[in-house]
Amino acid sequence: MSTSDLITPEQTLSHFDNSGQAHMVDVGDKSHSKRTAVASGIISMQAATLQLIKNGNSKKGDVLGIARIAAIQGSKRTADLIPLCHPISLTKVAVSFDIDEKNNAVTCRVTAETTGQTGVEMEALTAVSVGLLTIYDMLKAVDRGMTISQIKLLEKHGGKSGDWLAS
Repeated sequence: MSTSDLITPEQTLSHFDNSGQAHMVDVGDKSHSKRTAVASGIISMQAATLQLIKNGNSKKGDVLGIARIAAIQGSKRTADLIPLCHPISLTKVAVSFDIDEKNNAVTCRVTAETTGQTGVEMEALTAVSVGLLTIYDMLKAVDRGMTISQIKLLEKHGGKSGDWLAS
């Protein structure tokens, strides 16, 4: 974390009111705009486990196909999982998986979009998390040592704060 990522005394955390109580942020006066967020994460595993994904012969079926559907479902359920998130109408959720044979890993990348009054960062991050957890669930019988890591926001566009790109 760089010093530019730290909260300054002039900034406030929007999910707390003046008395320090948690609340759902009022977005009622915000204008509708197109908002996009891209997030990613990685699951690392044994080489033999990665081969099950590549060969499509896991006993539970098409691991990445099921994980893709789970990620999309997860994005739509974000407000049910994260207490102060607004339920939003998603206009697009795209999920991709990249297999990294050198590192025995799969990267999940999600792009979430909406036209609304609040951003979709949490939906993209939740989708990545659920997609990777689904891979774990489908393959845990052969590899309980899989590691999920580096779940992060890569970029966001739209809204009052404009564009943001991870450095």
